[in-house]
Amino acid sequence: MNQSSFTENLTNKVWKFFASVKLSVVVLLALAATSVIGTIIPQNASPMMYLQRYGETLYSIFNALDFFDMYHAWWFQLLMGLLTINIIICSIERLSKTWKIIFPKKINFQANRFRKSPNRVEWTADAKPNGLKTPYKSYLARHYRHITTQETDSGLLIFGEKGRWTRLGVYAVHFSILLLVIGGLIGSFFGFEGFANVPEGKSVQQISLRNQDEQKRLPFAIRCDDFSISHYDSGMPKEYRSSVAILNDGEVVHKADIRVNDPLRYQGINIFQSSYGRTPGEKFTVVFTDPESGMTYEKQGAIGARIPMPSDKGTLVVEDFRSNFNFRGHNIGDSFICRTIPPEKQPDPETGNFFVLPLNHPRFDRMRGGDFAISVKDIEFGYYTGLQVTRDPGVPVVYAGFILIIIGCYITFFMLHKQVCVELAEKNGQTQVMLACVSGKNRPGMKAAARRLAGQLKNMQNTDER
Repeated sequence: MNQSSFTENLTNKVWKFFASVKLSVVVLLALAATSVIGTIIPQNASPMMYLQRYGETLYSIFNALDFFDMYHAWWFQLLMGLLTINIIICSIERLSKTWKIIFPKKINFQANRFRKSPNRVEWTADAKPNGLKTPYKSYLARHYRHITTQETDSGLLIFGEKGRWTRLGVYAVHFSILLLVIGGLIGSFFGFEGFANVPEGKSVQQISLRNQDEQKRLPFAIRCDDFSISHYDSGMPKEYRSSVAILNDGEVVHKADIRVNDPLRYQGINIFQSSYGRTPGEKFTVVFTDPESGMTYEKQGAIGARIPMPSDKGTLVVEDFRSNFNFRGHNIGDSFICRTIPPEKQPDPETGNFFVLPLNHPRFDRMRGGDFAISVKDIEFGYYTGLQVTRDPGVPVVYAGFILIIIGCYITFFMLHKQVCVELAEKNGQTQVMLACVSGKNRPGMKAAARRLAGQLKNMQNTDER
């Protein structure tokens, strides 16, 4: 076998592999099975949640298989790619045959196919075949696109056909699936999803990307002008609303109120009301208690401030504030995340030991055993609004796919390529009429259609006779 034959043979095998309907079935079953995994396992949650739920061993296995973000996993996108190639090649493989049916060079009806059809109706008419030809042909021409006649030894045949183009319905479905896949891939590669907590009166232009340790800068800033919340009698939140402003170079270019399921869309970016929480004011009091003498020292603190500790015991840094902080599996409520820098490590501001100060447990820090037991008081709280910020440029393509799949399914399942044949044969001075309807689908429906059409032709004949 020479190199040319080998290459041609390999190309044919690859083409047949991707043109196989069996491949379509296998890929669709694989997508269905893996989608179940994505339903059972919560996607894009925190590693801590996964560790608590599945344990360290299963967490390592699932993480290696990308089960926690499976819709962006390489193997899931490989399946989508296989399905895309399979649909394209299957469509090309079968389109040439379908094209010849839709646009034939010469319309060729097979009379015997209609004569043997179970969907036929026969009756006898008193008129001659030529007397029935014109009214029958005229009636059929009003309901069928292509009409032709053939002379026979005993009379004539009238053929009618319509709906050839409906065979393209399945290609519309194929193309719509491609649009859905392409739209999903566009969103996967070029979209983003992130979060931002914006205190009242503050603005942000950076968001934290979901499931990634990265920040993304938006083309505009988001400012929270006001946040309000209403509650049911039970105390459960009823509705929360944020009044936000879009800032471009410091200038307000747009304002809107957003609620749950009522997002703001600006420049292709969606801003959803996602959560809310309390945030401490700019100033509060930090209390240092000497565990031996019981003496207390109070100093003013703030988020990010470096506070000199009494007796030159080092520096306290209030790093952050967290609502509902989880400490060793227990929710200890609103807490400050702090860090102390010993005196000998003051030149290195990044060193120090982290610990939490829960507001609901002022004696909590005594367990740490430091030089001072630290607590916080005199805090004035405000609210922050939690915003989910997304951009998915593939959404218009997905919408187009949904519309097209509805149209394609309607054409495929509810519109027919239908053919009709009326044979007029003279016998004993009368005309034997045979009418049959055929279609590749809905054969029971064809029998009913033949009866209705026969009834119309009989009524027309009776009217002419009167």
